[in-house]
Amino acid sequence: MSYLIDRRPQGKKKSAVNRKRFLQRHKAQIKDAVNRAVKERSITDIESGENVSIPVKDTNEPTFGHASGGVWEQVFPGNSEYLKGDRIQRPDGGGGGSGRAGNNAQGAEDDFAFELSREEFLNYVFEDLELPNMVKTRLTATPEYKNQRAGYNMSGSMANIHVLRSVRGALGRRIAMGGSSRKRLALAEQELAGLLLVTGECDSRVVKLKAEIHQLRTRLHAIPFIDPLDLRYTNRIKVPKPSSQAVMFCILDVSGSMDEARKETAKRFFILLYLFLTRAYEKIEVVFIRHHTSAAEVDEHEFFHSRESGGTVVSSALRLLMKIMQERYPGSDWNSYVAQASDGDNWENDSVICRQLMIDNVMPAVQYYAYVEITDGVPQNLWYEYTKILNRHSHFAMQKIETPADIYPVFRELFKKQPK
Repeated sequence: MSYLIDRRPQGKKKSAVNRKRFLQRHKAQIKDAVNRAVKERSITDIESGENVSIPVKDTNEPTFGHASGGVWEQVFPGNSEYLKGDRIQRPDGGGGGSGRAGNNAQGAEDDFAFELSREEFLNYVFEDLELPNMVKTRLTATPEYKNQRAGYNMSGSMANIHVLRSVRGALGRRIAMGGSSRKRLALAEQELAGLLLVTGECDSRVVKLKAEIHQLRTRLHAIPFIDPLDLRYTNRIKVPKPSSQAVMFCILDVSGSMDEARKETAKRFFILLYLFLTRAYEKIEVVFIRHHTSAAEVDEHEFFHSRESGGTVVSSALRLLMKIMQERYPGSDWNSYVAQASDGDNWENDSVICRQLMIDNVMPAVQYYAYVEITDGVPQNLWYEYTKILNRHSHFAMQKIETPADIYPVFRELFKKQPK
C-alpha cells in the first residue's frame, strides 16, 4: 500500500493540507470574523484578504493525560509555612508552570491571529449565497491579460523570429558593407574591358586590374547573407484587456421599514454586482444614493448604516440619478449600471411617477437596470408598476429576494444571457 502526502507550501512554508484542516476546524469562528469584516468594508475593497483573530482557547486541541486520583501526600523540603492539611492557594495566571501570563487573575491571553487569502475570504463571503464552485472560481480569479505586440527584440526564441524583418535588416547590412566595393568593381571591370581592346593579356595594367577585381569579388563574397545581428524577434507583452469605463449606481431604501437584515442582504447583492462588473471593466466608479421621502448622494458608510423613519418616495432617487448621470457620467463616455434594492413600500401615487420616469428617462440612458425587492410578504405597489417596464425595455430586470440564499439565483436570473 502506498501513501501520498501533500506537502505543497502555502504562505510562509505552511502545508496547504494543514491549512485546509485548520480552516475547516474553526469554520464558525472564521465565518463570524468575515461577517464582521464585510459590514465594515467598502464594496470596492471587497477583493483583498483579511486578518482574522480567534480566541486562543478555541485553538486548543484535546489531549490525554494521567489523572491524579486518590489521596496524595507530598513532602516539600524546607517548608516552614504550611502544616499538614493546609490548602495552598492557586497562583495568579494559572499554575503548574504553564508559562501563561496575563494582566488579571484570569490569565488573559492574546487572540490567535492569521491572514485569510483573497480567495479564502471571498469563499466565506459567498458561502451564504450558495454560489456554484465554477462561479466562485471565476469571481476569485486573477484579472485576465492578453498578449500584445510591442516592436522587435534582438534576442528571443526561434518560434518568435520575424523572417521578413530579419531579411530586410540583412539586405540593408550587405548594401552598406559592400556598396563601395561594388562601385569600384564596376569601374575596374570597365577599365579592364577597355585595356583588353588595346593591349594584350600580358600588360602589367591588365594583370593589376585582374588582381584588384579578384580581391573585390572575394571581399563581397565574404559578406555573410545573414548575420546573428540581423535577426529580429517579435516582442510581445501582457497588457490588461482593453475596456471602457463604467459607473455603478446603488440605490437603497433607508426608510423605517428597511431593517439591518434587509440592508445586509442588499449589500451582498451590490457586492456580487460589483465583482461581476470588474470582470468586464477595468475602471469602475460606484455612486451611492439613499432615499426615504427625499434622496441624497452619500458615502458608503452612511449608505448602509443610516436609518430614517417615515414614508418612502422612490421618484426622488430616480430624479437624483438622472441629475448625476447628466452632470458627471455622460453616456458617450460611461457605461451606466443601476442596482436598486427596496422592500417595495412606496406612496401609491409616486409609484406611477416612478414607472413613467423609468420608461421615458432612466432606461434609455443606462446599459442595465436591476431591481430587487427584499421582502418575505406579498409584492408592494412599486413591484406592480415596475412589471409594466419589462415589455418596454429588455435591459430591465426585477426579482424578489426573501433570504440571503436567494441572492445568487436571483442574480443569475437578472444577468443571464439574453436571446439574440
